This record gives sequence, C-alpha cells and structure tokens, in this order.
Amino acid sequence: MLQVSRSFVTTARPALLARWLYIVAALIVAMVVVGGITRLTESGLSMTTWQPLTGAIPPITDAQWQAEFSNYRRIPQYAELNAGMTLAGFKSIFFWEYLHRLMARVVVTAMIVPLIWFAVRRRIPVGYGARLCTLVALLALQAAAGWWMVSSGLQERTEVSHLRLATHLLLAMFTLAGTIWTALDLASLSRGPVSAPARLRWGAAGVVVLLFVQLMYGAFTAGLRAGYAFSSWPLMSDRLFPQDVPMTTPAWINGMDNPIVVQFIHRWLAFAVAGALGWLAFRAFRIGAAGPARAVVLLVSLQIALGVSTLMSGVAIPIAVAHQANAALLVIAAVAAAHAIGRRTA
Repeated sequence: MLQVSRSFVTTARPALLARWLYIVAALIVAMVVVGGITRLTESGLSMTTWQPLTGAIPPITDAQWQAEFSNYRRIPQYAELNAGMTLAGFKSIFFWEYLHRLMARVVVTAMIVPLIWFAVRRRIPVGYGARLCTLVALLALQAAAGWWMVSSGLQERTEVSHLRLATHLLLAMFTLAGTIWTALDLASLSRGPVSAPARLRWGAAGVVVLLFVQLMYGAFTAGLRAGYAFSSWPLMSDRLFPQDVPMTTPAWINGMDNPIVVQFIHRWLAFAVAGALGWLAFRAFRIGAAGPARAVVLLVSLQIALGVSTLMSGVAIPIAVAHQANAALLVIAAVAAAHAIGRRTA
C-alpha cells in the first residue's frame, strides 16, 4: 500500500485564498472608480475630519447635517467656489466622499477579517503570510494617504494637492497589482503543489513602471484640472504644442506643476506606454498566455480611445470615470501578462 509522507499533508488552501484575493481586487477597482467620481464632482473636501471608526456612521439628524455643513463652510473651497451652496447641494457632494471612505473600510475589512480566519485555520501556504500582511499594510497606508491628501485642501487651497492625489492613486494601483500577483501565484500553487512563485522579469518590470508613470500623469492631469486646458486632439490650439505657454523655473517643475505641459506629456506618453504594453502582450502570447495578451491589447486600445474622448468631450464625467476604471483593468491585465512571463521562467 502506498503511504503519503506527512510532509505533503497540509491544511493550506491556495485556491480558496486566490478566489478571496480576486474579490478584494474587485473591491479595490470599485473603490478607484468611486474615487474618480469623487474627484470629478469636487466632492473630496466635503468631509473635513478623519474618523476611521466613528466616521462609518453618516449624519442622520438635521443637527448632525448642519454641523457637517458648518465645518465645510469654514474651508476655502466653500468661500471661493461654492458660496451660497444649500444643504441639499452639500449632501450631494458629501455622498460621494462618504461612499469613497465607506468603500475603503469595506476593502480593509474584506482583507483583514478573512486573513485572520485563514491564519487561525492554517489555510495560508508557507511563505505567503508575510506577503498577505504586506498587502494589509499597503491598504492601511492607502487610507492614511487619503486623509493626507484631503488635509492639503482644508487650509489655503480650494482643492487637494495634485502630488498627494497622485500618491493616493498610485498606492491604490500598486496594492491592486500586488493583490493580483499574489492571487495568481496562489492559483498556480493550487494547480501544482511544488509550483514556485513567478519572477518579475526586468523587461516586464520596466513596462509596468512605465504604465505607473502614465498613471501618475493621469493623476496630475486630474489634480491640476489640466484636461480642461485644451479639448482638441491631436493638436493643442492648432499646434503640436501651443505657443506662448507661461513657463516656470527650474524647467523640470513644468513637468509636474504646469497644466499645459502635464496634459501634453500625458497625451503623448500614452503611445510610448501602448508600444511597451504591446511588446509585453507579444511576449505573453508567445509563451501561450493568449488571454492576458489579448486583454492587454484590447484594454490599452480602449484606454487611448477613452482618453481622447475625455479630452474632446470637455472632461465629461461618465467618459472620464470610464477612463479611470479602464486604467485599473489595464493594470490587472498587464500584471497578469507579466506574471505569465515570470511563471515561465520561475
């Protein structure tokens, strides 16, 4: 009779953990989408305090609503942009910021509670505990970065810092990428008990980094309202780069703070990123990962079309939100393609 070595008997359930992480990733995408709506509707400064626990309960009584509205009326955004806003108008912007923060709480809960249960039940494979705890730490850092971003618009500004907005978005996308990569490793482990985690190859890493640079410029474009500067494409005011653009010194600052320069970079960097993603898709297709390869090509094509449509529509909110949502899906597809390449070489 065959005997099974005790070293191969385990309570770990990598397939179950992979499905759980896919759900967490879907929640992160939803949070990113709601965050985009919050930014586009200028709702992000409607909640002027950060209460991680008690803030989960929204205002209920009229007195509570009046107190929240009173807090909002003290910040520069109200005085300079929304003076005379009614309580009903305040409630409409409060809704999106509250929903965004509520989504963040849901994501953190969906990560921490099952993780504790899996740990107690010994369902986590060897070597994955630290990685899962790192994802929890990233989510906590993301929440802190969210308040750090909001606080930048409560004293002297009428909007949040575009640099902090970019930090907030990139942390969300990085956490999404880490969640998907870990889920794919666990799914691979469930199919082969001795499967090694995939390696992030240098070429694939370069493509992903370039994609994140483009995401950063997308956040700069949103934070500086640079999308409103020119609504024509491919030219800006009948030129590739408009004439007589005021520039600041040192020159490199324009690439971060000048709305026209930022829009120009975001426009044309997109095609360099598309070329790099096309190479990544080709590499993935050659090793048999046709699904991720096709997803990358489809989503990057759609992303460029949505970006152009966002500009030409004058930043119509539904199109701009679709642009941000598709960016999150493109991150997932790029990570899946990079993972397929890395799994082949692991």
